[in-house]
Amino acid sequence: MRSAIRALSSNPDRLLDWLVALIALHSLAVGAALVFLTEWGVRFGGWTGAYPLFFPRQFGVFHFAIAAAYLIERFAYRGVSILLVAKFVAFVSLIDATFRFGDSWTIPLSAIGDGLMGLVVFVVWRWTQRWPRGLHPSASRQH
Repeated sequence: MRSAIRALSSNPDRLLDWLVALIALHSLAVGAALVFLTEWGVRFGGWTGAYPLFFPRQFGVFHFAIAAAYLIERFAYRGVSILLVAKFVAFVSLIDATFRFGDSWTIPLSAIGDGLMGLVVFVVWRWTQRWPRGLHPSASRQH
């Protein structure tokens, strides 16, 4: 475990790859819950219902699309712009919803989660921008 952590911390590009993959996996899991467990998910989220169920299911499909966009941008183009914009927009809209419709525990928790995911990706992405690819100072210490 230590060697894996050391390897990731010495290679910010690899760490960013893992972060994007994990965030995409989270989006896929949320999307799957919304599409396949719609009524349970609505109740679990603290609401008594959401009808028609088309809208929560469509939101789940959106999660599939955005997860694909994160992965395509990162692994085909080495970017994270879509993820950063999506997490910022989600954070702002969820904070707004918390104050206007704070009737579910999932709204502020989702705001915190999306905000933290975006912040961590931004910090690691900035870290990758400090050194040309493969020239991070700690790269020479890899075992």
